[in-house]
Amino acid sequence: MRKRAALAVLTAVAGLAGLAIPGAQADDNVGDLQVDGVVVNGGKNIVVDTADRTITVSVTATDPSGIWDADFTLWRGPDGTDPYYSADGVIDPNENTTPADCVASSSTTSTCSKTFTFEPDWWLTNADAGTWKVQAQVSANDGSYTDRWAYTTTRLQRHSQLTVNASPEPIAKGRTLTITGKLSRANWDTLDHRGYTNQPVRLQFRKAGTTTYTTVKTVYTSATGTLTTTAPASEDGYWRWNFAGTTTTPAVNATGDFVDVQ
Repeated sequence: MRKRAALAVLTAVAGLAGLAIPGAQADDNVGDLQVDGVVVNGGKNIVVDTADRTITVSVTATDPSGIWDADFTLWRGPDGTDPYYSADGVIDPNENTTPADCVASSSTTSTCSKTFTFEPDWWLTNADAGTWKVQAQVSANDGSYTDRWAYTTTRLQRHSQLTVNASPEPIAKGRTLTITGKLSRANWDTLDHRGYTNQPVRLQFRKAGTTTYTTVKTVYTSATGTLTTTAPASEDGYWRWNFAGTTTTPAVNATGDFVDVQ
């Protein structure tokens, strides 16, 4: 059985118990601690296929007394709300009850990190793909601290795949090529890959001996994610499909298929 999001469970329990649920989020800062930056997954989107994926979130901060600890939360929902009571989802780090891994670069500055594991076979669902806010809490040795509920954002995306086939090969100059392919992406609900429907995908061509692809036309994927179109064969070169990506699915290029024009 797939695990429900912790937030949904907590909210339901609070409601049954008749507890008041606060709705206002408030950033907090005490002392002179300064956050220099929060980095999620090395600055890249979090792309998850059908297997577990672990990424790191880190914060670099400075305080005259030195940095003691840090913590993070990924959450989504309206701005100005408290993630643990009124957000649409909350993801806690693996080290939820243990200190962060803090590495000092000087007596005042440290970079502290924690990891997050995304598990399609346990709790991750297709509905989780999209933009998530990143909360960061940092504490100094003298009691100074900062807590910002939406320090930055990150995108959690479903891994994408794109294929291409141009035929016939070889082909006589001036004849018509048929170019097919398929755009698919990870389905976290079924743990396989499914076609991405009604998406614009560019057909591109690169002349042999060059390095740049040129867009020939744009074709939309079918209900099963397939692509098909035709183009005249004029010279030797490589044909590929190019997908620009969406908020839930990363950009991807098919590996170019070489066609010998005779």
